[in-house]
Amino acid sequence: MGAGVMKSGGGGGRRKRVRRSQAISEINITPFVDVMLVLLIVFMVAAPLMTVGVPVELPKTEASALPIDQEEPLSVTITADGLVMIQTTEVPPAELVTRLQAIAGERASDRIYLRADGANSWDMVAQVMGALNAGGFSNIGLVTDTGGSTFTPAAQ
Repeated sequence: MGAGVMKSGGGGGRRKRVRRSQAISEINITPFVDVMLVLLIVFMVAAPLMTVGVPVELPKTEASALPIDQEEPLSVTITADGLVMIQTTEVPPAELVTRLQAIAGERASDRIYLRADGANSWDMVAQVMGALNAGGFSNIGLVTDTGGSTFTPAAQ
């Protein structure tokens, strides 16, 4: 009645190792799915932050949208109060040209978008357009809302 250890085979103490050289044919996609879900969450959080957040009442026209550039679009906004903003930063009118020149030196494109509230006078819009041109931006796009009435020239 004793417990013992059974030995197999009985020939010497050597055993041959059997080595398999087959490739593993299964692909583990769990890390791939994890990375894709993280990217999805990042883009869902970041997408609403990519819009310029200065509220203005844009005039309505029947013009179509301009093609999209590779760079982030640069926009200058004139609010109903007459404040001038580059993206979302307020800029004093005296510093507008110097700041635009600094920005133009860093950008590859000379395109800039001008958003002006409909309550502004044409004089104010024309002065800001002149400052944009003096700042190094010759490709100025005027931003409007779609769905306006069609243009009918006044009868003379």
